[in-house]
Amino acid sequence: MESEAIKKLLDQFPTGPGVYLMKDSEGTVIYVGKAKQLKLRVKQYFAKGGDSRAIIPFLTAQIAHIDTIVVPSEKEALLLENTLIKKHQPKFNAILKDDKTFISLMINNKHPWPMIRLVRNKGKSKADGLYFGPYTSAYSARQTYELLTKLFPLRQCSDEELKRRTRPCLLYSIKRCIAPCVNKCTKAEYDTFVHGAIQFLKGQDKEILKNLYAQMKTASEKMEYERAASLLQTIRQIEHVISPAAVVVKMNGKNSDALALYREGEEVMLIQLLFREGKLIGSESYPFSNILEEDEELYTSFILQHYKHQEGLPEEILLPIPLKEEGLISEILSETHQKKISILSPQKGEKRALVAIAEQNAKAVFEQEKNAQELQEKMLLDLQDTLKLTRYPKRIECFDTSNISGTDPVASMVAFSDGKNDTKRTRLFKIKTTLKGDDYGAMREVLTRHLTRARQEDDLPDLIIVDGGKGQLNIALEVFQELDIASVDVIALAKEGGRHDKGMTQERVFLPDNHDPIHLNPRSSLLFLLQKVRDEAHRKAIGFHRKRRQKRTLTSALDNIPGIGPVKRSRLLHHFGSVEKIKLASPEQLAEVKGITKRDIPLIQQYLKSLH
Repeated sequence: MESEAIKKLLDQFPTGPGVYLMKDSEGTVIYVGKAKQLKLRVKQYFAKGGDSRAIIPFLTAQIAHIDTIVVPSEKEALLLENTLIKKHQPKFNAILKDDKTFISLMINNKHPWPMIRLVRNKGKSKADGLYFGPYTSAYSARQTYELLTKLFPLRQCSDEELKRRTRPCLLYSIKRCIAPCVNKCTKAEYDTFVHGAIQFLKGQDKEILKNLYAQMKTASEKMEYERAASLLQTIRQIEHVISPAAVVVKMNGKNSDALALYREGEEVMLIQLLFREGKLIGSESYPFSNILEEDEELYTSFILQHYKHQEGLPEEILLPIPLKEEGLISEILSETHQKKISILSPQKGEKRALVAIAEQNAKAVFEQEKNAQELQEKMLLDLQDTLKLTRYPKRIECFDTSNISGTDPVASMVAFSDGKNDTKRTRLFKIKTTLKGDDYGAMREVLTRHLTRARQEDDLPDLIIVDGGKGQLNIALEVFQELDIASVDVIALAKEGGRHDKGMTQERVFLPDNHDPIHLNPRSSLLFLLQKVRDEAHRKAIGFHRKRRQKRTLTSALDNIPGIGPVKRSRLLHHFGSVEKIKLASPEQLAEVKGITKRDIPLIQQYLKSLH
């Protein structure tokens, strides 16, 4: 935009509060800003020495036109700016993506037998239970979930599994569930643990311990010593968890968010720490590049974009610097959510300490490289959500069987932990008791053998994949029932029409409670992960089968040589390594093998020469 045209345009700008939209030559909005006095604010972008930010020349060079919208007050300007940023997505503004999802812990307290689940929600949670969080870190959410399942032995099986159980599963025998499915506990006993889990998530540690001590005393007086011992174990675990060394922050019990940012050049990292009931429960990072906002403007924009329509807002939002418009922002959020929400910039005390933690994290996260683990966790959470799994699939095990022409049947099991091939857990099986050609029997045998041991060692996976269709899935479910395993998810994966080519193929995923298979998009990253796991199991099974067949072929080639028994056959193979090398060996070389006589040598050579 030419200087004369700019001067003429700016002279016509209104002086009151409002919003300005800067556009390029194609009419695209590239920046949205607000101002108390529109004319004065916009002139600063073009005045010599008016705005010294390094990115300003890049912005002004692209401006072809500026629109303004006058509003009655600064509050209206704040609201309109936020709306227009979301609508136009200007490249020089800090934009928060609307597709970000958060991890929460949910207790479906409306069910007769509630359970604790990890769930993802975007925006407002459903009214189907109690939600705790959000835990913006999937890792911290899973850690909390694992701790709760140890402290409070509630069911971990699906509603369908709960209905059809006729005897307690493995979790009951290892004291991780009190088996409401088969009435091993009363409703009152079960509700005690549900209430304890809710109190724990609310941070009411002392109240939980007080109640548990009282219940333990009552149980002891009634000579219910097993129940008293179980309660004592729970008490000791909780006391260990809430010991001073284990508590990150414990202040006045308020729900607070602490924000801080770190800048280097044109790159910015904003950190949000979530404190609930006085405890740090999670954090989230928001990276931005080439944005125009100064720190104060960025905090303002972030708060309005992030908190205006979010559920479960904290009582206070803590910042490193004061905002000129913090009163207006607080008023907007309080009106929207019908509760008082304070915007504070503490200078000392516990609240300032929380902001300091956020500042340290902002710098640390900025300096870290892109975290691949978070991407893997998101994909595994997507897998859990898409396949409606009961558990987060931290460890996946996949089984495949192999036999060509019904000979040398074998099977393989590969494990993927946190989305990566866990080669130390790979297992290869020789099929021992199943008839040749019985694929279902082979799958039953290998699952039974492996899961029996895993059950004894308390080393069960989160998800099992069997290569095949509905029949293979049913075999797995029968094995689960026989072994009383209810806490492991299982699916079957089959290529369409028996295809065995690689690449983008339609795959059928069979789920236990679905009559028909589901189909994942051929370009889906989830399908790629499932194929990767299944193909690795298939590769291992085929490789093991080939080795077995080669070994059998080598051995059988020497079976019919007169005078050569098992010991001599073994020594020949051990010495030369293959039948082909034995065939090429000279009489002198054959004589070097222990036990091979002069009479054996011509018989060996004549026989192997006859094999073409």
